[in-house]
Amino acid sequence: MTAYHPATIVAVTPGSAAARAGIRPGDHLLALNGQPVRDVIDVQIYAAEPELVFTLERDGRRVQRTIQRRYGQPLGLEFTEELFDGPLHVCRNACDFCFVAQMPPGLRPSLYVKDDDYRLSFLHGNYVTLTNLAEQDWTRIAEQFLSPLYISVHATEPEVRVGLLRNPRAGEILAQLTRLVEAGIELHTQAVLIPGRNDGEHLDRTIADLAALYPGVASLTVVPVGLTRERDPGLRPYTDAEAAAVLMQTLDWQRRLRAELGVGFVYPSDEWYIRTGRPVPPLAAYDGLHDALIENGVGMVRHFLDAWPERQAELATLGGPHQVWITGALFAPLLAECAAAFSQTTGIRAEVLPVPNRFFGETVTVAGLLTVEDILTALDETPSTAIIVAPNVIFRGPEGRSLDGHTPADLARRVYVVRET
Repeated sequence: MTAYHPATIVAVTPGSAAARAGIRPGDHLLALNGQPVRDVIDVQIYAAEPELVFTLERDGRRVQRTIQRRYGQPLGLEFTEELFDGPLHVCRNACDFCFVAQMPPGLRPSLYVKDDDYRLSFLHGNYVTLTNLAEQDWTRIAEQFLSPLYISVHATEPEVRVGLLRNPRAGEILAQLTRLVEAGIELHTQAVLIPGRNDGEHLDRTIADLAALYPGVASLTVVPVGLTRERDPGLRPYTDAEAAAVLMQTLDWQRRLRAELGVGFVYPSDEWYIRTGRPVPPLAAYDGLHDALIENGVGMVRHFLDAWPERQAELATLGGPHQVWITGALFAPLLAECAAAFSQTTGIRAEVLPVPNRFFGETVTVAGLLTVEDILTALDETPSTAIIVAPNVIFRGPEGRSLDGHTPADLARRVYVVRET
């Protein structure tokens, strides 16, 4: 049996530079231009040269292949893993509000991994805390200019952050951010707010401290804590009145910072607007950072609304007479307004079905955390002739599966999956 090697090439694009050089699926990449490769970041950086010498292991022996490549031409390689030199860097904190720690049992193993890896922050925009970095990591970030990075700050006051993360290194955050900024690294930060712990005056301090590092710190996203039925009993969600106060506080800071910095800098996630019944701002309010922040729940609703005419035309092609649009409880009221306009325009009856999240608990209200089992329960009283429309965020797992391992076909109904954003 061939030993597993994380830098195994699993696919080579036909006609690509790698294919023309004779690189094959199954080859193990050992070095590029004489440099050992630790991960796909090394591959991207070392591959910037016009002539590339690949050192490979093939059938137990070393071979070399040379590629002549034009600038910007893709290599055409896909690897088994993104990280070659060992497991990903896991979280060393013990946050009681960690969403992974609140996961119910029975899901795929990858959902229980608490990653805190700066390499995945650079590659995918994952948020990291910086509490587990060794000196060689800091050196590499600066030397390879791994920018931007996404940082979970939560609070800048040392004692508050240490209390949140339950890690004595957590209090070093401002010095760490300053070090990255001085190295030219752009940072996007977030503060996940917990009632009574890091909001109020603590949020004021966090915003002020981070804004002082602008433009190196390019943004701060403010997000309400996400809580499942498995949460610590000492944690609770925000009340509507508390959420309104946080939104007003954040928007007040945004107005002041826009006058001082020319950008809003601090951006509330969409949930604050929806919970308080306030309209989401126009796309221009995100200062060109929409793509960087959308995965953190900032600007998703605005993107949906701006794309609605196109989405409405797409849904109209499905016909009728009855469509059922699946969503979470949070987005349902806004989607219901779209459904009413759609029905009036097309003559197709569009019904919004807000699915209660029994799997995670009904404090979880976003569509992306719905399971197919909960959807099936909610569909029990829906006519079998209805066309079911589901957002693609439900099926973002491996092979297009839901969190509980299902595909759209498992709904055993006529299902149309649409892009939510």
